[in-house]
Amino acid sequence: MRTLAILFCVLLLATTCVSQTRKRKTTGRASTNSTPSAATTAVAQVRTEAATRVANQVKNLTAFLYLLGGVSKRIEEIDAAAKSTENATVVQQNEQNKTKLRSAFTDFRVGLDQLEIYFRSTPGLQSYYLKLAGSAEGAATAENLAASGRFDQAGRTMLGVANRLTDVLLIMR
Repeated sequence: MRTLAILFCVLLLATTCVSQTRKRKTTGRASTNSTPSAATTAVAQVRTEAATRVANQVKNLTAFLYLLGGVSKRIEEIDAAAKSTENATVVQQNEQNKTKLRSAFTDFRVGLDQLEIYFRSTPGLQSYYLKLAGSAEGAATAENLAASGRFDQAGRTMLGVANRLTDVLLIMR
């Protein structure tokens, strides 16, 4: 969590440094304006927006993974208890919890698909897309694992996705 906070601060510092401008005056020659062109500013804005999108995915994913451990353990405990008591209400509630959890994995996959499409289709982000590519595939693998009830393994797979997203942020600074 501390590493994520440090990474966010570095990213914030890098994006503010990129957007700052200053004018220089030279003596003996005509004064030139060294403010960035509109194209340079637009590229910086696109990179900042893209980095923000990746950072938001990382934040959401890490919060989800933090909670997933306890939730998946509780689901396993309820499954074991339900088998011994055969309580239909408990089994039904647990199945609803599993469905919600599977839905969360699907939501992450969809979000990462959209993020990859954004990077692939936005001028100036294609070089970063190469590092991002595969994130949605990793989320799809986790989604399949969750669909088969292997929530712990699905969470471990999503850790790899979080690492990939963090690597993208590192190269964008």
